[in-house]
Amino acid sequence: MSTPTVPLEPVEVADGYRAGRTLPLRVELVRQLKRRRTLVMGAILALLPFVLVIAFAIGGTPDGGPDGNRVNLMDTATASGANFAAVNLFVSAGFLLVIPVALFCGDTVASEAGWSSLRYLLAAPVPRMRLLWSKLIVGLGLSLAAMVLLPVVALTVGTAAYGWGPLHIPTGGALDPGTAAQRLVVVVAYLFVSQLVTAGLAFWLSTRTDAPLGAVGGAVGLTIVGNVLDAVTALGDWRHFLPAHWQFAWADAIQPDPEWSGMIQGASVSVTYALVLFALAFRGFVRKDVVS
Repeated sequence: MSTPTVPLEPVEVADGYRAGRTLPLRVELVRQLKRRRTLVMGAILALLPFVLVIAFAIGGTPDGGPDGNRVNLMDTATASGANFAAVNLFVSAGFLLVIPVALFCGDTVASEAGWSSLRYLLAAPVPRMRLLWSKLIVGLGLSLAAMVLLPVVALTVGTAAYGWGPLHIPTGGALDPGTAAQRLVVVVAYLFVSQLVTAGLAFWLSTRTDAPLGAVGGAVGLTIVGNVLDAVTALGDWRHFLPAHWQFAWADAIQPDPEWSGMIQGASVSVTYALVLFALAFRGFVRKDVVS
């Protein structure tokens, strides 16, 4: 004997409710901007150029190699404001710029779970996909803002301290100020793309744990492991699949005749890893039993 089927009653939706209007980006952005960690991270990045200027003032300007020739980018730091901005990016790309990306993308979901407010957001009701997209877009936006803040402050401080002029290249030659500014924009764009893999790691971990420190620390730690593995020359060509292998490929953009192949390969590797990690984050969170 077959069991009679009971028709499902339609789910009632409140008048005026639109899933696409829940958790607007501006609301999420204001929430994240007001957080102390955002202000502290911005202050650290803004203070770095001042610290370097003081360091050069105390220790003296770079002298170059034994014969006075400039052998690397650091030796040109005080040549102009553009050089000073490039040096700030050089000293920050390997680690310092990793931290805001991991922080803004790794803390965003995990912190809500840690505060036990995530389930209340979903009960608002904010669709899970909408919540993740809002938090991811704001996290990436703040990460980009952090990467723009550093060279802008460095260029301003460097110009005030060392003057406005061409970007001098250690291997010889110089880029006029207009061309140098354009190349620095390209460098910042590449740095952002190269850090997408860190953003993907942090965001995926943020959907897997209720501990923000675990997500942020895990992303930073795995990025450091990638840097260590890239230093193992015995890996040979396998290192080309590591995002860390291409993190300084942007140096080719500040040459008289820029070479783009390294940046293209680095961007391809980073974007590929990032897309996989973002997909895992969305897939896992949609199926996750949120209890906190």
